[in-house]
Amino acid sequence: MKLARISNKPILKPNKSHNWEKSAVFNCGMVYDNGLFHMIYRATDIGGHEKYGKYVNNLGYAVSKDLKEWHRLEKPIFENDVPQELRGQEDPRIVKIDDTFHMTYTGLGDRFQDDYRICHAKSKDLINWERQGVLLDEPNKDASFFPQKINGEYLLLHRRHPDIWISSTKDMKNFYNHSIIMKTIHEHEWESERIGIAGPPVKHPKGWLLFYHAVDSINAYRLGVALLDYKNPHKVLARQSYPVIEPELDWEINGFIPNVIFSCATVDHDDKYYVTYAGADTLIGVAFIKKEDVIFDKKDWLI
Repeated sequence: MKLARISNKPILKPNKSHNWEKSAVFNCGMVYDNGLFHMIYRATDIGGHEKYGKYVNNLGYAVSKDLKEWHRLEKPIFENDVPQELRGQEDPRIVKIDDTFHMTYTGLGDRFQDDYRICHAKSKDLINWERQGVLLDEPNKDASFFPQKINGEYLLLHRRHPDIWISSTKDMKNFYNHSIIMKTIHEHEWESERIGIAGPPVKHPKGWLLFYHAVDSINAYRLGVALLDYKNPHKVLARQSYPVIEPELDWEINGFIPNVIFSCATVDHDDKYYVTYAGADTLIGVAFIKKEDVIFDKKDWLI
């Protein structure tokens, strides 16, 4: 399995006329709803890494009919006005459960070392959001709910370094049964250092399809894919032994953080799975795979 880019050019670039998004747009959540693609993207005033200075994150909103032409709001959807988000929000992931959108994101407070937490917000329209506060009071990120209850519980994927974890909750506030479902694989250099989910899991006839990011020893980011059991997502049914996409284009290799493909969204639409991704923490692109090409060949998969 490999993802194919819809274009060799990014679909969204920084807007130099807006200070909050003048340097980078990247790591976006996306859903398809009511005939439109809706994107919530991370933006920074300067490069989004401490080596560039005290950057500030914001979340912007953009909408498109075709994934090519985007219309975006002039202002961010949040103010950085709560203590946990003094430096803003990072890496949103969105699911729709019943009639409500749930967004998990990383709130960066920067009041002390490791002051980042998984936060949660709800919305009916993807523009007006109600913050629900911190989900896990620990340094943690790369989190998403599943898009439905499973066995009467909401399940949350998250990342306790360096692995992918899962936990359960009845009310999206109190979490229990934390357990590792996927670990780094040292025999595979491309996923030897740390892993975390990409977008939320999506339904596939054979289980939950989960794309994930993986980091090697020189800090290059690629995407991999795994299949989780539909009724018991703690169980990994298959995991591809090689990446589905890796940095190849100039804007994926050269940017604020070189050699990075990082995703926060997988969208199931018509006959394809679409994966939005950031190139080098600077620009946004989209790749896809036809559903008929999602094949679980034993020679390529770890069971």
